[in-house]
Amino acid sequence: MIKVSIIIVNYNTKDILRDCLKNLEGKYGDLEVIVVDNDSPDGSAEMMKKEFPKDKYPWVTLIEAPNNGLAASSNIGLEKAVGDYLLYMGSDAFPEKGTIEGMVDYMEEHKDVGIATCKLLQRDFQLDMDAHRGFPTPWTAISHFLWLDRLLPRSKIFNGYFMGWENMEAPHEIDLCISHFMLIRKNVFSDVGKWDTDFFLYGEDVDFCWRAKQKGWKIMYLPMWTTVHYKGASVGVRKTTKDVTTASAETKLKMHKTSAKAMKIFYDKHWKKRYPKILRGLVFLAINTIEVYRTALTKIKMYLEKQAPIAFYI
Repeated sequence: MIKVSIIIVNYNTKDILRDCLKNLEGKYGDLEVIVVDNDSPDGSAEMMKKEFPKDKYPWVTLIEAPNNGLAASSNIGLEKAVGDYLLYMGSDAFPEKGTIEGMVDYMEEHKDVGIATCKLLQRDFQLDMDAHRGFPTPWTAISHFLWLDRLLPRSKIFNGYFMGWENMEAPHEIDLCISHFMLIRKNVFSDVGKWDTDFFLYGEDVDFCWRAKQKGWKIMYLPMWTTVHYKGASVGVRKTTKDVTTASAETKLKMHKTSAKAMKIFYDKHWKKRYPKILRGLVFLAINTIEVYRTALTKIKMYLEKQAPIAFYI
């Protein structure tokens, strides 16, 4: 009987995916690993067929899928998985020994916990605070966009985005975590439904956690266990992984538009009826401003790094 199904949606991270799978070997005795490859042009699927054949790695399954987005492929993995728990993680996630076992044991003892994550450390050993989030209400989002959460990181009023008042060394409940390392009790999907495919990339985890909370499930941050996260390896917009990413210039620029679109989808799905139209306009103005700023900054960085002629992006 399979206890844990690990679902990895991969796009264009062949070398990191190889290391990820090797790291998972022997990490937990009773698991299966399902890799859904989103038509990666870097030969990820071919690498898996050659280096992780089914006869030698019966616990690893490759599913080749069209690139219809992260949520769509997460649902493909869901349909294939047979475990009592589903661990969604990126190909750039490297759980330490005991992490998966410890988290499963915790959830076995706490039946009201539907979703859990652990301490995520980036390659520079800084905490990945995206694993420790509050829901992006209009005020939370605006205070984050204005950097008020950075000025007052421990404030409940101004840092609802990262819930900065919590003790990061003790287990506690959070609003949401990211699908780069999200352990989900399988029967949560019976209450919540599948991943929303309106979200191509980004936001699908925020939406799923919101729906889980509405059904009464707890979401826990468990810092007793650790996973290293090569944040941004597949999309190429994080400085901590710029030396290992193979993301194209087009992918890097597309990510800013995709992120902005996800925020708008979430707002209209969950907040539109709760707040006046004028507030929606202000939030969308802030989102659009951030998108323009990040896109311009990425173009400048790529030009300075001589990754491509500036004319290519104009």
